[in-house]
Amino acid sequence: MTTSQPPSPEARDNVTEHNVETRAELLPEETSTGGSADPEAQAEAILAESEERTLHPDADEGGHRGSDETV
Repeated sequence: MTTSQPPSPEARDNVTEHNVETRAELLPEETSTGGSADPEAQAEAILAESEERTLHPDADEGGHRGSDETV
């Protein structure tokens, strides 16, 4: 999921340097596609977007259903 707005400062603040370094290490499937020109910047962006979705979930994105929405 890509949003049109950048992650909030709160989301960016929750991304640690350790998380960026760890995520910047390529997975086997990423290695086979050639990787990234700047893996740390890409990792930071991915983690910040993920954190943004955690902090501010979009109700229209199919989050948890209420009991009245079950079969």
